[in-house]
Order: sequence, then structure tokens, then C-alpha cells
Amino acid sequence: MADLAGKTVLLTGGLGTLGRAQATKLAAEGARVVVLDKPECEDAEARTAALGDRLSFLACDLGDLAGAAQIVGGEADRIGGFDILINNAALIINRPFEQFSLDEYEEQIRVNSSAAFALTKVCTPAMKQKGWGKILNFTSVTLKGILEGYVPYVASKGALLGLTKSLARELGPHGICVNAIAPGAIVSEAEARVFGHKAEQYNQWVLDQQCLKTRIVAKDVAALVHFLVSPASDMITGQNIAIDGGW
Repeated sequence: MADLAGKTVLLTGGLGTLGRAQATKLAAEGARVVVLDKPECEDAEARTAALGDRLSFLACDLGDLAGAAQIVGGEADRIGGFDILINNAALIINRPFEQFSLDEYEEQIRVNSSAAFALTKVCTPAMKQKGWGKILNFTSVTLKGILEGYVPYVASKGALLGLTKSLARELGPHGICVNAIAPGAIVSEAEARVFGHKAEQYNQWVLDQQCLKTRIVAKDVAALVHFLVSPASDMITGQNIAIDGGW
């Protein structure tokens, strides 16, 4: 029997490589998944529909926190609340920190961390009422301080890790688990866009960093996500679990 039958999921950044793998896996396990992504995503509704009839698309710009909270709150009221919240969406830009403006820094903090706070506030009332819920945040292998050029991104993920641990403490008495996943380098469309001009060199560099000499793919991450939002992990909270091949 599917272990997420009857559960509703809000998945942010759901139309990217990682998001689609998670949505497909969770729907296969019985969940109804609301895939949240930017309104300008090309063919968003068609791409969501292609993933299956247990998925629906919610257009939302996480750069507008008040607007995002209102949109998600309306959807929560319509469907009777979310059981699971997955904060997967992220904005990432690579350049020396001197070249970032303060506005650009704050934008990454807002989308990558503050949005998780805003959506948690919207989603937790229903979880508290049910006495069960799962919140999963995506941090990053970059928190190990191994890459240059990602200062705003790494700072935002550090804030998200602190949020994860603090929320786990406050929400635990209500039966809500809050955890984080720290992915390494995942084969994805975004990776191809950034490193496509030197794909072979980049691929070898990643494998040189990893203990395991096989590239991580989206379905690997989706399997871990499934475990952490399922009843099988009901006694795990406040953790930041790496899936990076051993950096």
C-alpha cells in the first residue's frame, strides 16, 4: 500500500529536474502534490499534467513573500491544508562576492530562506490540528565551504539550516518533523546550462570530490525525500542529511 495515501504535499520549485523527480515519486506513493513554481515557467500546466493526475500546478513568485503566503493560504483553505511542505525552490548565482549588490544578496535570502519561513507559517496550522506533519528544507553541500563565488547562496542555505533546527524544536510537540537535505552535485538541466561547455571536465571534477564514483541523479534525491516525508521517519527531526556521494 502506498505510504502517502491521503496526504497532500506542497512542493516548491516543482518543475525543475529535482522537483519533477520528487513530484513523480510522491504521487506514485499515493500523495496529492501541488507543484509550485514561477508563473512564467513555460508550459507549466502542461508539464505538470504530464507528470500524472495526482499533481496540480500553483503559479507563485517566491520573491513576493506576502503574495506567496496569500496564494498558498488560499490553496490550503481550498484543499483542507497541507500535510507535507517541501521547500525545494532556490535561486543560485555564481560570481565573486564583490560583484553582488545588496539587493541581489537579499533576493537570494528571500527566495531561498525567508520563503520557507513564510510558507511554514501558512502550512503549520493544519498540521498542528492533525497532530502530524513533515517539513523538508533543501540546504546544500556548499555549506562545507568548498566552492567560491556563491556567497549569497551559501548564506541563505546557512539561514535555512538554522531555521530547520529551530522549527524542529518548536514544532516537535505538535507531531511535526522538520528536517533538511543537503544535496551535492546533481545531474540536472541547470547543471547542463551552466557547465555544458565543459561538461566532461566538470563531471570528472565532481567525481574527484566524491567518495563514490558515480554521479547522483534526481531519483536518488527523490528516494530520500520520500523517506523523510513518510511515516517511516516519524522519529527523525532537526537533521541535515547529506546526499552528496561523500564530499
